[in-house]
Amino acid sequence: MPKIRLLDRLLSRVVRKGVLEVTHSDGTVVRHGTETEGFPNVFIRFTSDAAERRILRNPSLGAAETFMDGQLIIANEDVMGLAELFRANGPWDHGREPDDGTALKKVGEKLVTAIDGINRATRAKKNIAHHYDIGNALYQLFLDKDHMQYSCAYWPSLDITLEQAQEAKLAHIAAKLDLAPGQRILDIGCGWGGMAIYLAKHADVRVHGITLSEEQLALARVRAQEAGVADRITFELVDYRALSGRGEIYDRIVSVGMFEHVGQAQFDTYFREVAKLLTPEGVALIHTIGRFGGPGSTDAFTRKYIFPGGYIPALSETLAASERSRLIATDVENLRLHYAFTLREWYKRCQDNKAAIVALYDERFYRMWTFYLAGATAAFESGGMCNYQIQYSRNRRTLPLTRGYMAEAEAALLASN
Repeated sequence: MPKIRLLDRLLSRVVRKGVLEVTHSDGTVVRHGTETEGFPNVFIRFTSDAAERRILRNPSLGAAETFMDGQLIIANEDVMGLAELFRANGPWDHGREPDDGTALKKVGEKLVTAIDGINRATRAKKNIAHHYDIGNALYQLFLDKDHMQYSCAYWPSLDITLEQAQEAKLAHIAAKLDLAPGQRILDIGCGWGGMAIYLAKHADVRVHGITLSEEQLALARVRAQEAGVADRITFELVDYRALSGRGEIYDRIVSVGMFEHVGQAQFDTYFREVAKLLTPEGVALIHTIGRFGGPGSTDAFTRKYIFPGGYIPALSETLAASERSRLIATDVENLRLHYAFTLREWYKRCQDNKAAIVALYDERFYRMWTFYLAGATAAFESGGMCNYQIQYSRNRRTLPLTRGYMAEAEAALLASN
């Protein structure tokens, strides 16, 4: 009688809907779950018992590293199907997620997250470089061609392209900024300049874009020149914490996909700086990945390989920090599934460009990158991740009394494209 492996016991508790067929290194095949409409069937194979032990020691990091190292082989390289299968069997919406560790381990994870969150300026640049300075060529292979937006797109409908969805996101945010001619805009974490260029082209404003990525900075300047708006945009390699000391002040602040890099320990600092950098009538729009529930911790794989120093904030801790700087949250929108749609498109484009990505790096990097995109997609489809857009004002009388102005401005921007 074949032995019952500990890993199979654990998998049988997790996979109830859909099928996970496991081939162990000795040739034993074990099938978990049942065929269920809407749930994938996934087939995996382990090359050694050591690979299984790596997963048992640390499920999140172990699964990632065995896949990256070729010790966990997924049929048809369907890492998206594997991530979807696990998350869909324990969706955040339907109660508490399965406990994958001891209470002591969870305390340890929160402690590491807090330590990572002490994201001082000297360390912040290194953390950003880890992810964003790996080469612009990679991002050009899977991001939208028009704006190179490495953040959640906005999908008014699902029958549009990624390019159209990112254009819609820029219009959606610009409308919330309630722009007026002659205003000075700060773009914190400007990336490759897509937002700054869009604002400069569609409004009579001047934009100061800041980043800690040298690769992004160089390409942003080129893109602004090509768009014919370089005279209205200044891109700079500088930490947001350095600006108020220079006496800088802005009518509007926009920050897209940057707050996730701040770290818990810096939340108060971040919002103090935003408040100091705004005029008395100023408005800010923060677009960030967030959590549906309360504060959490960063998983080991993401912390080690993808976003060192990063942390996904809960809405509660975000608002609590901003309240201490007397910023008024004038509008909060939850984009529940928009990032899942975006990530699936990025994943598909990475698959289509596998040869090019492998040529730039290697097979291990490609597997790491697709594991990251697949896991993120599952987290937005069935886990506790979402996107928040939070509009802030320093004066309760600055913005119009009702939200109608947003829709009007958004429609006008989309019509002008």
